[in-house]
Amino acid sequence: MEPTSHKIIFGSSVNMREVESNSVNLVITSPPYPMIEMWDDMFGKMNNEIKDVLMTNRGNIAFELMHKELDRVWTECYRVLKDGGILCVNIGDAVRTIEKDFILFPSHSRIISFCSKLNFSNLPNIIWRKTTNAPNKFMGSGMYPPGAYVTLEHEYILIFRKGKKREFKLNDEKRRRQESAYFWEERNSWFSDVWFGLQGTRQKLEDKKIRNRSAAYPFELAIRLLLMFSIKGDTVLDPFLGTGTTMAAAMFAGRNSIGFEIEKSFLSAINSKIGEVKDLSCRFLRERITGHRDFWKAGKELSLLDIRIYFMIYRV
Repeated sequence: MEPTSHKIIFGSSVNMREVESNSVNLVITSPPYPMIEMWDDMFGKMNNEIKDVLMTNRGNIAFELMHKELDRVWTECYRVLKDGGILCVNIGDAVRTIEKDFILFPSHSRIISFCSKLNFSNLPNIIWRKTTNAPNKFMGSGMYPPGAYVTLEHEYILIFRKGKKREFKLNDEKRRRQESAYFWEERNSWFSDVWFGLQGTRQKLEDKKIRNRSAAYPFELAIRLLLMFSIKGDTVLDPFLGTGTTMAAAMFAGRNSIGFEIEKSFLSAINSKIGEVKDLSCRFLRERITGHRDFWKAGKELSLLDIRIYFMIYRV
């Protein structure tokens, strides 16, 4: 495998001056979620007005002000992406009680609206269905209508493209694209609009303050998106690096990466995640190859493309 480069920049991604325009192939990130209480302080540091409106229980205004801060990052993502580049945003909606009024704050639709104004093309999105067996997951007044509420057990992976569909004209690009192929059954599973079976990531961070600032998603989620929307040798950006899951996935997949993180205290967690790359990669490869063998044994004829992909994966 060709060597790759990986760069961590400790600073705000509202101005990614270190990244050239039209230089990134893929963005994968999960931003802080507006109107989730554990991120109130962070948004308040970005804009003092957010603190004031939260103190006076003006939830809808706070929601809009928080998203205006995220808008600055999506604008930068548009600048640094190449034509044909993809932006993937993992985001969950929020529910919150404000002055005894229970409200949903739909972050996913707010981001779609703004990115469409930036001239991103919104592609079909993915619903990440997060399984929970918690007995207290239900919200509201139990069995008495109409005061019970539907539970939120999913998040969104929003997918946008800058410009027209990417073309591969150079021989090197065509070669790297062929080497980046995935299995037939992976295409059918990964390109479904609902993802099941990916468990949310438990935070193992000792520092409670850092743990509350992290929005880590599973390693496999980042891997899937990398394999779906980039080829070997591409550059992947995460403007909210957090614990470094996107960067670790890029290392595994033979992609270059750049990550922005405003909290320097995350460095040890990022280094820890990078140190797990080998073990995470081996586990994912075993599951991937075993799954393909089982699929093949179930009756699908193995094609020459399958064989080539198998040996490329096995060599990693």
